[in-house]
Amino acid sequence: MDETKRKNWEELLDKIKKAHLEHKLDLSTDEDLSIGIMNLVSLEEHFFFTAEKTKKDEYFDLLGEVRGVRKELLAKLMPVNEGESWCISKHLLSSAMRLIEVGTKLDSTGRRDEAKAAYDSAFKLYSLFWALRLKLIDASNIKKAKEEGKPLDFESIMTELINCCEE
Repeated sequence: MDETKRKNWEELLDKIKKAHLEHKLDLSTDEDLSIGIMNLVSLEEHFFFTAEKTKKDEYFDLLGEVRGVRKELLAKLMPVNEGESWCISKHLLSSAMRLIEVGTKLDSTGRRDEAKAAYDSAFKLYSLFWALRLKLIDASNIKKAKEEGKPLDFESIMTELINCCEE
């Protein structure tokens, strides 16, 4: 690892440790909550499509109820929002969930390499959610970092977070 990458990695580790200490995060519970939120977004989608396919408006009522629960729970993970970080977080989680489902379907049909690609993409999106959630990255600086050739290794973020989990 060259000196610049090593320095960037050390800075990232310091941010993770600082976020963990400052917020006294229970990452295990927060991770479970994020997965629950992913499933609630999927439920919203299913209620929408069921309402449209059956032409029964009561499914829209159920969609609204589930949406209310999802909003309440997402607020626990994203209490302070900047710009569109709330919506970004919701879409990162829902996209990760959908890609996990795609990967599962591909894997069940023997398309292991395609499944792995879908799983890898899901993990990148999920890691990006956590990077935003813990303010390990500043969304406004992502483009600048890419232009300067600074690595944004989100998988490494999740690996480090695993080491910070408290049961």
